[in-house]
Amino acid sequence: MAGPVARRGRRRRPPRDAEATMTLVAHLTELRNRVAKALLALLVASAVAFWWYEHGLGDFIRAPYCGLPGELRYGGSVDGGCGLLITDVFGGVFIRLKVSLLAGAVLSAPVWLYQLWAFITPGLRRNEKRYGITFVLVSTTLFALGAVLAYVSLSAGLELLLSLAGDGVVIALTAQDYIGFVLSLLVAFGVSFEVPLVAVALNAVGVLSYDVLRRSRRWIFFLTIVFAAFVTPTQDPFTMLLMAGPMIVLFELAIQIARVVDKRRARRDAAEHFHALSDDEASPLDAGPSALDTTPSRLDGDRAPTRG
Repeated sequence: MAGPVARRGRRRRPPRDAEATMTLVAHLTELRNRVAKALLALLVASAVAFWWYEHGLGDFIRAPYCGLPGELRYGGSVDGGCGLLITDVFGGVFIRLKVSLLAGAVLSAPVWLYQLWAFITPGLRRNEKRYGITFVLVSTTLFALGAVLAYVSLSAGLELLLSLAGDGVVIALTAQDYIGFVLSLLVAFGVSFEVPLVAVALNAVGVLSYDVLRRSRRWIFFLTIVFAAFVTPTQDPFTMLLMAGPMIVLFELAIQIARVVDKRRARRDAAEHFHALSDDEASPLDAGPSALDTTPSRLDGDRAPTRG
């Protein structure tokens, strides 16, 4: 009786669908629910950022401009102030909404990334899920590093560009132009740092090999510089090189990661070549006789002939 009782008390897992299929309506319903949750998180985070704008966020965005020399700022040479112009009635509202939406997207990133990941995960295999989690974490880190680098270099780029106007010119930046410039620069640097990660992801799923990346290294570096020249909003050599330099380093790191991944994949394929065969399936080994080695060895030459 111990056997049936033990089997009866053991927790049984629910049967798993071998095909793991869903209807189109079920997919659309799940997508709708996850998009709704992501939008709700974005709305709440944007509301928090809208309140935060008057409690430090606005000063944080204006800090690179306010750190410029007084002669390069509107009203800076008079009373040390830091002023940005608004030329229309709704300009202040649109600026605050734009900053709040971008800050809300950053603050709610863990929620909408999780919703995206939860929607994609059922269609992935176990190793692909592991790669996906790593991809999300690394991509978030790289975007943050790119945005930080852009913010740190913002004052130097502004000073270089505004100083080219020369003497006798009053520089008065509008709030729309300046904040739009800052946000576009942060996004451009953050996205540019994601590009080398795409090469790693394609290599991880077997689409892009290390040999292709190695042979294309020079073209990759050249196109990286061209990409930085077109993407940077400032269009100055300082900001372009500041973006292209880390991207080249990240691409070289991506190439080396692809080399390690391809070596591990080759060893794994060699070790698991016959593991997928069933017991009654013939192996692909060549069963034919191999050629004999007819080269006489030294032992055979030294051996004395024997009599019959």
